[in-house]
Order: sequence, then structure tokens, then C-alpha cells
Amino acid sequence: MLYLERVPAPPLHAFIKSLWFCRSEPREHALERVLPGGAAQLIVNLKEDQTRVYRPELGFGRQTTSGTVLCGVQSRYRVIDTAETECVLGVAFQPGGTLPFFRAPADELRDAYVPLGLLWGRRAGDLREQLLEAPDPRAKLAAMERALAEACRAQGPHAAVSFALEAFHNRPNRASMAAVAGRIGLSPKRFIERFKSAVGLPPKQYCRILRFQSALARAAHGDAVDWTRIAMDCGYFDQAHFIHDFRSFAGITPTGYRADRTQFQNHVKILQSRGAGL
Repeated sequence: MLYLERVPAPPLHAFIKSLWFCRSEPREHALERVLPGGAAQLIVNLKEDQTRVYRPELGFGRQTTSGTVLCGVQSRYRVIDTAETECVLGVAFQPGGTLPFFRAPADELRDAYVPLGLLWGRRAGDLREQLLEAPDPRAKLAAMERALAEACRAQGPHAAVSFALEAFHNRPNRASMAAVAGRIGLSPKRFIERFKSAVGLPPKQYCRILRFQSALARAAHGDAVDWTRIAMDCGYFDQAHFIHDFRSFAGITPTGYRADRTQFQNHVKILQSRGAGL
């Protein structure tokens, strides 16, 4: 596998966490869960101009759309076809980071795969051609960064949302909605509206995802995992609440995650051979 990742230059770094490129061999398992991370991603399938969307809530029914899609912030896991990750380039946005590049509010993009052509028009096709013509992975990342710089309106989230995001990240296990709303001078209702429009999720659900991600990060260290200790350290009321949140976001138990996780923290194998029907 070849995996490259880099942080874009200012001012893009305020809105984009990283640009990445991945080339890999075909996997034995056809599908993977991708767990929610709290922010959107732009994904370009460079092997084929197609994205296959599987809906767990509809019995893994498949829909097909463009190979260049904006994946809005996720409220629960999604399912991807691993064939689409054999040559793919992505943009991992910061929470609230889509606003300078797309007119649609983030909550309208939640849990959606939106073809980039619907958001950027003809520029989306031009971008794909530029990425395909770039001679190597680093050149492809540079081409993507140039396209984003041209599209950037440099208008990020409202100052109140930026303050809240920093507060939540500094203390994800003890975040207080009332305390944050009080500090920024907005009513709770108005604060939630602002936050959802920028980030795509209500503040409480966003903080739940932060706490879930904290648990995944702790589970990545060492061979033996003490889930009870992790639940306590991450601020869960008890083991039952931890397992409930885990199932809600991942669709599996912590033990199932540990058994089938991949080298990427948010990717989990769905053990199904490529010869089986999807």
C-alpha cells in the first residue's frame, strides 16, 4: 500500500485537516464500515468514475453515483466498497470546514454522498481530469490543493462556533452546552442552529462522536484492551452507556471492532468475500 498525507498551506489549513492519497491492492473483503469522525470528506475515486453507496438501514441496498463526491459529516457508520479505495484521493475537512468551499449548510449535507458536480458544476469534471493527468501522487495532491485554493471564499464558521469547537476539543468528556452558550452570548436555541449549520450535527451529538473517537484512539494502543477502563477514562456513565454509543455509531460492539479493525482507526472489515453477492 502507498499512503501519502499532508497538511495544506495557509489559509487552507484552517479549514482542511489533510489531503491524502491511497493506492492499495484488492482486498479479500468487499466491504468496510467507515465510522463517524465528526467532519466531512471529499473523495475522488481515480480508478473508476463511480461511487457505490450501501445503506445499512435498507439492508445494504446499493446505489451508484459519481466517482467524485462530498461525503457530509456522518451521524453513524457508512459502508464502502473496498474496490473504490484501490486508487483514491481525499480531502479531510476540519469540523465546520466545508463552508468556504460549498454554499450548502453542513446540516443539509449530513449523511449524504453529494456528487461534486452538483456543487461545483463543470469545475468538478475539470478537477477530475487534472488529477488523472498529474504524473504522480504528490502532483495529484498539489493539483487538488490548487483547486481548493481557487474555490476558497475564506469565510469560515461563525466566531461562536469556532469557540465552541475549541472548547469541546479541549475537554470532550466534560463539555457543557450551557456553559459554552453562556460564554458566547447566544441563546441555547440560536447556538444549536449556528452549530448545526456549520458543523452538520447538534453540539451534543458532535461531542458524543468526539468521545467515541477518543475511545477508539485509546483502544489502538497495546495488544490488550480494557474496555471498562477506556469507558471510564472517556467519561461514560457506565459500561452499558458506552456499548450503546458504540453500537449507535459503529453498528457493532467494542469486541467486534477490535476483531475486525484495519490499519486505519475508522475502517472496519465486513467479512464478505468478493465472490459473494453484495
